[in-house]
Amino acid sequence: MVRNQRAKGFSLIELLIVVAIILIIAAIAIPNLLRARIAGNMASAVGSVRTLNTAEITYSVSYGTGFTTLASLGGPVGCVAAPATACLIDPVLTAGTKTGYVVAAAPATGAGTILSPFLTFEDNATPISVTTGTRAFCSDQSGVLRYNLTGVAIGTTVGSCGAITTVIQ
Repeated sequence: MVRNQRAKGFSLIELLIVVAIILIIAAIAIPNLLRARIAGNMASAVGSVRTLNTAEITYSVSYGTGFTTLASLGGPVGCVAAPATACLIDPVLTAGTKTGYVVAAAPATGAGTILSPFLTFEDNATPISVTTGTRAFCSDQSGVLRYNLTGVAIGTTVGSCGAITTVIQ
């Protein structure tokens, strides 16, 4: 008696169908993942600008010389607080790049001394590329956080942030 034995396993057609389904699911999921990463980067940039704003105010009250630069707000790991390295922000933020954004802090209007303190400042966070963020953020001594939708640098000139009317509540 001759038996027909069917081979166990999957046929080539069945494997191709499974691969096609996986590719369709990936095509749907990957753009959503990228958008979620960009949203996370932008949320981190907003947090960084708010942190810089708070650090500027704290520095001004603590040292009496007004506002200061990004380097003076931070310092290396384990730093000791001083006017040149106030240790108010973490070393990652002090380096100037965090989660796909370039951050900057610039004081103005004064000499940075007790007799002539810096009276104004501007903090910025600008995306490195469109794959890391789509908005640029800034804040100044008013404490209002602003953004532009183009994602291009707002500018390091103090006062350029105040010209932007789009405000984050």
